[in-house]
Amino acid sequence: MSFAGEVRQELSRQNARTRHCRLAELTALLFFCGTLQIDADERMQLCFRTEQETAQERFAGLVKKLFGIQPEQIRQEEGTRRSGVAGLRIEEQDLVKKILQATGVLDGRGRLAEERPQAEQKNVQRECCRRAFLRGAFLAAGTVSDPNRSYHAEFLCDTEEQSETVCRILLTFGIRAGTAKRGKHQQVYLKDGSRIADLLGIMEAPVSLMAFENARIMREVRGNINRKVNCETSNIRKTADAAASQIEDVRLIEKTIGLASLPKALDETARVRLQYPTATLQELGELLEVPVGKSGINHRMRRLHNMAEQIRKENTEV
Repeated sequence: MSFAGEVRQELSRQNARTRHCRLAELTALLFFCGTLQIDADERMQLCFRTEQETAQERFAGLVKKLFGIQPEQIRQEEGTRRSGVAGLRIEEQDLVKKILQATGVLDGRGRLAEERPQAEQKNVQRECCRRAFLRGAFLAAGTVSDPNRSYHAEFLCDTEEQSETVCRILLTFGIRAGTAKRGKHQQVYLKDGSRIADLLGIMEAPVSLMAFENARIMREVRGNINRKVNCETSNIRKTADAAASQIEDVRLIEKTIGLASLPKALDETARVRLQYPTATLQELGELLEVPVGKSGINHRMRRLHNMAEQIRKENTEV
């Protein structure tokens, strides 16, 4: 099972203790996956369609808990599973009205409300209800990538109204999400690991949060190790290149004017360089008869390099 699937499974097992939190989650599920059909006789049918089986099961479970209905009152739509979409239908008029009034689609008189249920309206006033709303929204339209590979969480919305609602609720928890257009859909996304961890915590998915944080720590450790190894490799390469250049200078001096013609300090340094071709400047300084520091060796190597450059110049002129 994917990491996103594990998160959905954990969220679907969350047992909201209060009626208002259950209503908030049901509101989100209907907001993203529900449609209301009204026939010529003004009979209403409430349809719930989703590609996520966990969302369908959660919707049926919440309706049963909130309104005490029997399983046969929620009918499986024919042919929906063939298209990869799970569909449920409720046709009993009193039950449809109760659900729609409770979620704010119908007003107290049984008429269609002028505005759809939003973050600032009755079912998401409390912080706990906003958490429940995000759980429902994630079950209906959310996904999150495997943290071992990348940091990406998103809500795929059909309308700007849905994306604005999710962004607004996330912002009440201090999470600023990005938005983008993806075909006919609106995408609300998070790409920062700490914000995704916050989202999992807000939706009350502690097991998934722990798995996410463990993966994040391992990624950071691996990243730090790789950066350190790359840095050390780069330093070794630079040291090797510098040593090769120094040896080339010393051999040119030895071939042309001889090392014995050099001042004693330079003569000793040049011979040690030839004898220990892989040593660092620090190590070369410690190998001298009278040890000197890295800066002292570096100064001597610069003098040898200048002498070699002068010899090259003279040979070129000739």
